[in-house]
Amino acid sequence: MLEIKPICKNCGKLLPNGSPDAMMCTFECTFCSDCVNNILQNVCPNCGGGFEKRPARPTNLLAKYPVSNKQFLHPIDPEKFEALLIQYKNISPAER
Repeated sequence: MLEIKPICKNCGKLLPNGSPDAMMCTFECTFCSDCVNNILQNVCPNCGGGFEKRPARPTNLLAKYPVSNKQFLHPIDPEKFEALLIQYKNISPAER
């Protein structure tokens, strides 16, 4: 089951269910579209994969499967991320 994470892992921006700014990688690392596009350049700092828009959970299922209440804030370390970014930024996510 997809865990709907409530904030951007890097900047802490609120990303409620249905947010058009919520992006995630295949391992559900969740970031806002600003961080994905302007800082991460579509490279997940954890797995090296790319990002897609996070789907919204249907509102009729939120009571049974609520949005996570855990805080996932863990800003990237720009120096550590630089090597990964250089390695992957010019390769499509499916070929990384």
